[in-house]
Amino acid sequence: MKIEGQRRSDNFEDRGTGRGGGGGGGVPIQALLSIFSLLGFKGTLIAGAVVAIGFFALPSGLKHELLGALTGGGPGATSEAGAGSVCDASQANGEACDFSRVVLASTEDVWTQQFERGALPSYGAAPGAYRRPTLVVFAGGVSTGGCGNATSAVGPFYCPGDQKLYIDPGFYNVMEQRLRAPGDFAQAYVIAHEVGHHVQNLIGSTSLKASGGETSNQTSVRVELQADCLAGVWGHTARVALQVTDEDLGEALTAAHAIGDDTLGHSNQDDYTHGSSAQRIRWFRKGFDSGDPRQCDTFAVRQHGEL
Repeated sequence: MKIEGQRRSDNFEDRGTGRGGGGGGGVPIQALLSIFSLLGFKGTLIAGAVVAIGFFALPSGLKHELLGALTGGGPGATSEAGAGSVCDASQANGEACDFSRVVLASTEDVWTQQFERGALPSYGAAPGAYRRPTLVVFAGGVSTGGCGNATSAVGPFYCPGDQKLYIDPGFYNVMEQRLRAPGDFAQAYVIAHEVGHHVQNLIGSTSLKASGGETSNQTSVRVELQADCLAGVWGHTARVALQVTDEDLGEALTAAHAIGDDTLGHSNQDDYTHGSSAQRIRWFRKGFDSGDPRQCDTFAVRQHGEL
């Protein structure tokens, strides 16, 4: 994918390096790598790539452990008092910050247009205009406005309490070097998935409860698969401007497959919280191939028991 000449989002905060920790449930990098040694790449990626706060939770086994934490400066960028800039800390960090701002700007363009068109799944009240989330970069630890504290190793996450995405730029290195998940479009998929949770927050699908004998785990699967589909919608719409290739698409599909519950070793479907690898790929492809958020209504097929 091509980021040269693309707009950079100004909805961006550089929180600097902080101590973090506290009640957010984050884990240090040593613990993350211990999970990697036990579960391998696929198991660790789910811990690092799709942690979400509150309703947007981890798969079973890691969900509660990491609950409370899960995606260069510029105009509007800020740093916490007494903390050095994360983006200026190294060339790699600077490139990661710049890349993240490009992806975020692209999601802003896509979802502003989709909300203006009203091309969205309907869950009652109209969501109104798209409200752009802020991307916060940090290192060491961070305090959120409604989701507690988090340490840098927990990976990208979206906090519905303050409608912000959080990421330690070093996570991209972890994906490539430790988790064996390289590729810029795989990284972009992670951000787009978390932005998908923000879209869900705005349209109201996260307020839906289990019904018709469905368990809370099954409802969680629907939420995660919808976020995958919405990430696919972004990819479809942005692929021309970002020059997304088949190789790029393959990177995203590999990441989606890796974080399927069955690939993680869950044999009982009742324990699924994010969906099988086949489901995750299918719903991402549904969004990517159609470019229509209305095709992402994982709740509309509930009466048929489908996913």
